[in-house]
Amino acid sequence: MKLKVKDITSFLEGMAPLSSQESYDNSGLIVGNREMEVTEVLLSLDCIEDTVEEAIQIGANLIIAHHPIVFGGLKQLNGKNYVERTVINAIKNDIAIYAIHTNLDNYKFGVNYEIAQRIGISNPRILAPKKNVLKKLVFFCPENDSDKVTQAIFEAGGGNIGEYSECSFESSGDGFFKPGENSNPTSGTIGAREKVNEKRIEVIIPVHKEGQIIKAMKEAHPYEEVAHDIYLISNVNQDEGSGMIGELEKPMEVGAFLTHIKEAFDCGIIRHTELVKKEIKTVAFCGGSGSFLLTNAKRAQADIYITGDFKYHEFFDAEKAIIIADIGHFESEQYTPHLILALLKKNFINFAFHLSKVNTNPINYF
Repeated sequence: MKLKVKDITSFLEGMAPLSSQESYDNSGLIVGNREMEVTEVLLSLDCIEDTVEEAIQIGANLIIAHHPIVFGGLKQLNGKNYVERTVINAIKNDIAIYAIHTNLDNYKFGVNYEIAQRIGISNPRILAPKKNVLKKLVFFCPENDSDKVTQAIFEAGGGNIGEYSECSFESSGDGFFKPGENSNPTSGTIGAREKVNEKRIEVIIPVHKEGQIIKAMKEAHPYEEVAHDIYLISNVNQDEGSGMIGELEKPMEVGAFLTHIKEAFDCGIIRHTELVKKEIKTVAFCGGSGSFLLTNAKRAQADIYITGDFKYHEFFDAEKAIIIADIGHFESEQYTPHLILALLKKNFINFAFHLSKVNTNPINYF
């Protein structure tokens, strides 16, 4: 199977679109050409110098990493630090580097869903759903064609609300129009005002799929000019956002639960606040640096909040209402390459994907 970089990255972006990344992030194709044919793919948490060398050794010319090697702008490329040396070596060896970072964090079945599976969480749900990422599409259509057009919109990604799909609202009424001289009306006569029984149909659509949904609507609609309105709405999207929360199938004694976490994520240590809960049932968690979600975890009445990179003074913010368990940034996200591998294998069955053997954790424990 001959694949180009764009074939693989477009598939990933269909699930975790670049528009879903945070404003500070730099996800996407960092080095390389979208049209380049891919030999083999290396999957890693980070892309550093050793990762590029590993790609060279196994004959891979595309590295897909969770963390972007470039966050800020590069003004020079002279090899003075590991970032510049990594980029230079990738370019010299025709190796593309792609990052799928906070857009994968915010994906419903992304980084935090993988963590949920490792912990043993049932019914995981987004801890902090995103706002301003949904729109409402309202369009008008002849009654006899409404089912066909609506179905096209559903297939293009519209009409999803939480665990429900193909959601819409319809009302009936009369539509009026007068075809002009250069028009090609489906019904009616040029120059004469026409009355048609129509339906007004409302559907929720995700912002990042707006283009493909409008295209699908127009292709399925019988009219050459489709009357429609698009509204930005402030509703949260339950399928997109930061962190997750869920319940254990059975409550666990707090010490036993921390031991379970330490084993599941191979933690050198767990930094934690006072163990103010005797049992753990409701668990909140966020891969990477998640201290910004502590308020959400407390508001959701989680027993414990698991993440990485808590600073000293931030531990005080638990205020004996919740247990903070800092398992480490690397430790919380180390299985992300396995997640990416599983996603890719569903679509690219007979292609060579490799999990990196390079341990990129910069932190050691004595």
